[in-house]
Amino acid sequence: MEQRAFGTTGLTVPILGLGTGRLGRLEVSEREAERLLHGAVDMGVALIDTARSYGLAEERIGRHLSGRRSRVILSTKVGYGIPGIPDLTYDAVVAGVKEALTTMRTDHIDIVHLHSFPAEIVRSHGLLDALHATVNMGLVRVAAYSGDNQDLDWIVSEGRVGSVQCSFNICDQHLLHGALGHAKHLGLGVIAKRPLANAPWTHTTRPNGDDAATYWERWNKMALRFDAAPEELFLRFAAFTWGVDAVITGVSGLDHLRANAVALAKGPLPADLYEAVRNAFEHHGAGWPSVT
Repeated sequence: MEQRAFGTTGLTVPILGLGTGRLGRLEVSEREAERLLHGAVDMGVALIDTARSYGLAEERIGRHLSGRRSRVILSTKVGYGIPGIPDLTYDAVVAGVKEALTTMRTDHIDIVHLHSFPAEIVRSHGLLDALHATVNMGLVRVAAYSGDNQDLDWIVSEGRVGSVQCSFNICDQHLLHGALGHAKHLGLGVIAKRPLANAPWTHTTRPNGDDAATYWERWNKMALRFDAAPEELFLRFAAFTWGVDAVITGVSGLDHLRANAVALAKGPLPADLYEAVRNAFEHHGAGWPSVT
C-alpha cells in the first residue's frame, strides 16, 4: 500500500483508508467487524476513520485493534453526543476526545475532526480552542476539520488545523476551485471522503437520499463513458489528484476493500482520461458546490 506524508503533520498515511460508518451498524456481526478491521491492517489500509455518531464503530475498533495500535492511524470526529453536555460546545469537544480514548482503548488519537459544524459555530463557540487544548494535553496529535464549501474555506484560512477531510470525487470537484491549493500551501493533510460518490452508476433511476440523488443527477449530466470500470475510475481520479493524501471508503466487506486496493495499485489515470474527467465537470458543473 502506497504511503504518503500527511501534509506537514509528521504523520504518514496509506493512500487508502477505511471508513467505518457501516462497521458500526448492528446488522454487521462482531465477527464480520473483526475480520474487516484486522484484514484492513494486514493489507496496509491502516488509516481507520470513524466518528462518535457511527454506532458501534469506535467500540469495535477498540475491542479488535487495541493490540495493534502502533500499526494504525486513528481518525475520529467529536463535538456532540456527550450526556449532560450541550452539543457544539468547548466542553463537548474535550469530553468527546476523552470518551473516544476510553472507547477505542488508546492513550492518544492521531487525528480528531470537528464534525462538519458551521464555521460560525466553530468560531463563536471556541471549538478550535477546545481541540487545541486536547493537543496540548497530549491526547490528540492533529487537530482537524471535516466539512465543505464556505465552512471549509474559512477553517483553512484560519490556519489553526493540521488537516481537513472533505468531499471529493468525479461528480464533486469543487475542492479544486481554491480550498485544496490553499490547504496544501499551508501544509495541511487532506483526506478525501466520498471518493465513489455513492456509486451513481449502480442506479438506473434516481435513488433515495439527498447525497445519492445529487450525485446520480450529476453523473448523468456529465455522461462519462470510458473503458475503465466506474469504481476504478472514481478511486484513481480522487486518490491521484494532486494534494489529496488519502481517500477513505466505506465498504461492504474485506473483498470489497481488497478490490479498492487493487484498483489503486494501478496508479494515476492516464493524463488524457484525467483531463477528460476534469473537462466534463467544468463544462457541466463548474458552479456545483460540494455535497455536504
